[in-house]
Amino acid sequence: QVQLVESGGGLVQAGGSLRLSCAASGRTFSRYDMGWFRQAPGKEREFVTAISWSGSSTLYADSAKGRFTISRDNVKNTMYLQMNSLKPEDTAVYYCAVTRYGMGRSRSNYDYWGQGTQVTVSS
Repeated sequence: QVQLVESGGGLVQAGGSLRLSCAASGRTFSRYDMGWFRQAPGKEREFVTAISWSGSSTLYADSAKGRFTISRDNVKNTMYLQMNSLKPEDTAVYYCAVTRYGMGRSRSNYDYWGQGTQVTVSS
């Protein structure tokens, strides 16, 4: 089965940058679409961005477009989220996820989830 471990979260000031990583294990990782979601206290888990198995297609939430960049390295079995120009409203637990059946903006599209990594942006 697919196992996912996020890392790279932490505390950063507004305007700063962080790079999150998601290390994946799985026999056919290179053929899985993947995505990032985030969840703040008291809020629903929301879509941030997603990437196709080949990296040729991406999706971004309006809140992330222009500031965040999703990428993947299938040789290393790792997905990345580069976050620039961070804002306090980006504060949340960030989760990586995998779907074997096609990426999308809905949580229901994804089959496997990591444990999450905390991102805190101070003002």
